[in-house]
Amino acid sequence: MKKAGLIELNAVAVVAETRNFRAAARDLGMSASAVSHAISALENRLGVRLFNRTTRSVSLTEAGERFLEKISPALKDIAGAMEGATAAAASPRGRLKINTSPGGMTGLLMPILVEFQRRYPEVHVDVASEGRLVDIVEKGFDIGVRLHEDVPQDMIAIALTGQERFLVLGAPGYFERYGRPSVPTDLARYPCLRLRLPSGAIYRWEFERHGQESRIEVEGPMTLQDMDLMLEAAIAGVGLAYMTQRQAAAALSAGLLEAVLDDCTPPFPGLCMYFSGRRHLPPPVRAFIDVAREMTRKV
Repeated sequence: MKKAGLIELNAVAVVAETRNFRAAARDLGMSASAVSHAISALENRLGVRLFNRTTRSVSLTEAGERFLEKISPALKDIAGAMEGATAAAASPRGRLKINTSPGGMTGLLMPILVEFQRRYPEVHVDVASEGRLVDIVEKGFDIGVRLHEDVPQDMIAIALTGQERFLVLGAPGYFERYGRPSVPTDLARYPCLRLRLPSGAIYRWEFERHGQESRIEVEGPMTLQDMDLMLEAAIAGVGLAYMTQRQAAAALSAGLLEAVLDDCTPPFPGLCMYFSGRRHLPPPVRAFIDVAREMTRKV
């Protein structure tokens, strides 16, 4: 037997309540003939009459009363679920999971998170900051924040920054002691801070000059995996650091760090937030996208 649809079951409940096909049709947003046809089709499939009909009245049969008694709790549960979904769309709540690189947090993501939390206090934000690139859908994340070049092609990406730029940075005292490199190959004679990648490999500093690209494997007194530690060590004069201008913006403005080899570090596409192309985004995701767009337009 073909299963009854929600429209037919709702028709039974509303006709039983109004005891009038035309009034029920208005409540359901259907024509009276469509309501009558839906109930007749259901009666034919069930093999039982649910309503007694005359030209002046409509009433439930005994079988109809028993049937309505059985379906009413389920219809109320469905209506409650639909109302709950609508309310959630109007006021985001629940959990928002974000995956980002450690560099994505520095000077960019946290101000957006703070403003988002202020506007939507019923959303719990769960941020995982890690160097390795993960499949955000497989790992259960709603949004990723990475460099544009790392965003998978099947994701929708929205730029959070303009172009980024890596810089070679050192403290004023460091340059007084060691001098300044003029070209990337000079770095072999300078103490540098090495960066360990999530894979365990040591990052080779990337340069481009006169259209020629090069990668330099630096040496120095420290190997670090945390960019905040890298920044502290550079400010302390331990060695030269290689990081983005945004990550070091405060230290540069305060005169704690200075940049060298500027003409060898061209800009590149910056950070994006990205998410899967689902048609109906969860309300917290949609709200976060709107806040991020609004705040990054002001930068």
